[in-house]
Amino acid sequence: MTDTPASPSGPSPRPAVRAVHIPVLLKETLAALDLRPGMTVVDGTVGAGGHSRKILEAIRPGGTLIGVDRDSMMLRLAAENLGESPDVVLKQSSYAELDAVLDELAVPAVDRVLVDLGLSSDQLADRERGFGFKAGGPLDLRFDVRHGQPASELLRTADVQQLTDIFRDYGEDANAHRIAHAIVQGRSKSPIETAEQLARVVEQASPGRRGDTHPATRVFQALRIAVNEELEQLKRLLGDVAPRRIRSGGRLVVISFHSLEDRYVKDAFRETERWEPLTKKPVTGTPTEERLNPRSRSAKLRAAVRR
Repeated sequence: MTDTPASPSGPSPRPAVRAVHIPVLLKETLAALDLRPGMTVVDGTVGAGGHSRKILEAIRPGGTLIGVDRDSMMLRLAAENLGESPDVVLKQSSYAELDAVLDELAVPAVDRVLVDLGLSSDQLADRERGFGFKAGGPLDLRFDVRHGQPASELLRTADVQQLTDIFRDYGEDANAHRIAHAIVQGRSKSPIETAEQLARVVEQASPGRRGDTHPATRVFQALRIAVNEELEQLKRLLGDVAPRRIRSGGRLVVISFHSLEDRYVKDAFRETERWEPLTKKPVTGTPTEERLNPRSRSAKLRAAVRR
């Protein structure tokens, strides 16, 4: 059964050109999940269904996949890729809101939960929300455009110190204060409302040599984390929702792409009354995968068994 969401108000976000998304650490994820037929599995960031397609193969017959995503565009792609089936349920929600999703489905507990905290290629190609500044478009950066404020509004109202904290804490950018000051100066002359405008301001404010990574990459990451409250969502999953809704002996697998995310996961799994870690150190991609799928270079997988 696919329960795709109602379209959000305004135009539905869609990538201008369909990107080819390769799920990161696929083999390692399936090994950590240790799936069997008949299991109930939550993919808390179902995306276009890359991981979920393989999960379904492993839990059939008799299993159920519950795919959750905040992004309506990604849920539509997941519905296309996974197909109509009574063992597939798709819901527009956050993994931090699993209580409401599972209560609605009358599912008291699940066997496995997977969360992949990275952006998909489809989101990066979306010209309507500015996730990939090279694709351009309005500076929105929200996964769910029905809730919260767009990044352009945050840039319009935040002061230098607030922006510095965001870029330093969420983007780990050494030029955080310089960039924040440049943004506040720039917006006094003209509002910063598009991805291209922000990328240009950041590039001009970033001294030194240019490597393979555009200087705006960390700034966009930081703003995305801020407007979507991603770390707060992760903390709620780890500290409250997952321990209650994963049955004893079940597993939680988290793929992170940011040092703060990884630290939260590592610290949560140290709570030995709740979790038995399966990964002493995070699992990372092989050199071959990193060459074929550059997104995997910063991916770190941790897994634990619910006691």
